[in-house]
Amino acid sequence: MIRKLRKKFIAAAIVAVFLVLLLLIGAINVLNYRSLVADADDTLQILADNKGSFPRQMLREQDRPSDQGMPSDMPLPAGERDGAGFEFRGWNRELAYQTRYFVAFFAADGSLASVNLDNLVSLTEDEAASLAQSVYTVGKAKGFANGYRWCRTVCDGETMLLFLNCERELSTFRSFLYASIGISLAGTLAVFLLLLLFSGRIVRPIAESYEKQKRFITDAGHELKTPITIIRADADVLQAEMGAESEWITDIRAQTQRLAELTSELVYLSKMEEEDPSLSMQELSLSELVEETAQSFRALALSKGKTFSASVGSDLNVKGDEKALAKLVSILLDNAMKYSPEGGTVELRLEQAGKNARLVVKNSTPPMEKGNADRLFERFAREDRSRNSESGGFGLGLAIAKAVTEAHRGKIRAESEDGASLTVTAELPLA
Repeated sequence: MIRKLRKKFIAAAIVAVFLVLLLLIGAINVLNYRSLVADADDTLQILADNKGSFPRQMLREQDRPSDQGMPSDMPLPAGERDGAGFEFRGWNRELAYQTRYFVAFFAADGSLASVNLDNLVSLTEDEAASLAQSVYTVGKAKGFANGYRWCRTVCDGETMLLFLNCERELSTFRSFLYASIGISLAGTLAVFLLLLLFSGRIVRPIAESYEKQKRFITDAGHELKTPITIIRADADVLQAEMGAESEWITDIRAQTQRLAELTSELVYLSKMEEEDPSLSMQELSLSELVEETAQSFRALALSKGKTFSASVGSDLNVKGDEKALAKLVSILLDNAMKYSPEGGTVELRLEQAGKNARLVVKNSTPPMEKGNADRLFERFAREDRSRNSESGGFGLGLAIAKAVTEAHRGKIRAESEDGASLTVTAELPLA
């Protein structure tokens, strides 16, 4: 149990750290990508507003295009200033000399009219034309293609496609993405190693408390055996001296017997829940064991007016303790017999399920809650209206069945599909 608790603690911590890192790294990279796209779109907007080139005010005097045909009193766009302090929408003068782009114009009939490669040297005219043609047929307003951020606009009756080279920015983004993923994985691994190193100390108080609890149950069980035996012997002596049956003595003997059985089951359960229970593990035929145990319950079912059916698959062998597995089958069948109503049904199946042997015990019950019923595996658990002390049980049977199953590296579950029956399924690895 402590080992499982430690594993669950480590798993929960690792999942929590991984999710937090995933959220942080994801948010940072999303914001980084959006900033990249926004910067590229702002630059493209500047070019689109100026018919595929940067404004005159962003260029040096010798690089400015001819002013022929431009009115001398043309106002500057909002945010522009001449001189060394010139800014345009948050960009400085260097933007025009740092940006690599090309422009393609398409006629109204969709044919490529021209391609301007004055500000790009990484593509030939044919390559640029091919890229522009493929983007034009897409029909979208913006997007990425071959490391270029492009946008579509209309200029003087023609469709203008602007292509901004973003290979360096995208390469930087990808490098940061891969680095952040690598650092996150390394951080998760470091946390895992630290948890592996210190989790033993973290769960140590719980382990010590659990061990004390088990030791108390075991010691108390052994200590109770002596007074129970004495009380039972005294009751026998009183019965012999009185020479007649007394209801009080009979009640004393019955209650001491019940207390002895309860003590024995608690000690057995404590033993099964140990990290390494002392079981005699050997290969055995589970089919024969189940068949023999089921046979002993047929007469009991007949005497109580209940229908009992068993379907046992052949040649199913497991590695385990014969006495413990026989107790497992007996507990499940006894539980089904006790809590099925008069005239009810009890079904037993043993079959192969992949690499496991599946033992299924199903019985009809008074109305109960549908769905998962694994709460019945808790100590002293009882289902209202159907599981009561009148049945003679202690509420430890299914808890012992779970402990035996897990001691054999198996799994067990309980469920009610229709609210009128209970199905308990135990799976054990085949030998």
